[in-house]
Amino acid sequence: MPMKKYKYKTVLLIDDSYIDNLISRKILQSSKFAENIIVKDSSQKAVEYIRESFANGHQIPEIIFLDLRMPDMSGFEFLKTLDTIPELNPEVIKIYVLSSSLDPKDFQRIKENKLVTNFIGKPLSKEILTEI
Repeated sequence: MPMKKYKYKTVLLIDDSYIDNLISRKILQSSKFAENIIVKDSSQKAVEYIRESFANGHQIPEIIFLDLRMPDMSGFEFLKTLDTIPELNPEVIKIYVLSSSLDPKDFQRIKENKLVTNFIGKPLSKEILTEI
């Protein structure tokens, strides 16, 4: 019986919540969504990771799941910083905001951001992953 192929090579999960990361990682693993699941607990660490990935051409994420509410740098600040990385191409890296926010202002900002593919309400689920 052949092994099931992964849908994506590398996914980056950005959330300061240990529990949310644990749950999301388990769902991603059990769904065979990505071969490599990189978890960063801050936006700053995620920016550094992405810059290094482009610099060395190694494990550039195809999908990013981004929380909005984080202490060091919010998800929106992260997106603003990403916009300064010339190699970043929204056609190559899809960004999904994964948040429990119900704030209409957040939804409007997400909709207007050219880097964001879509909003996903927490928690991540296998059903949602099948649509990505």
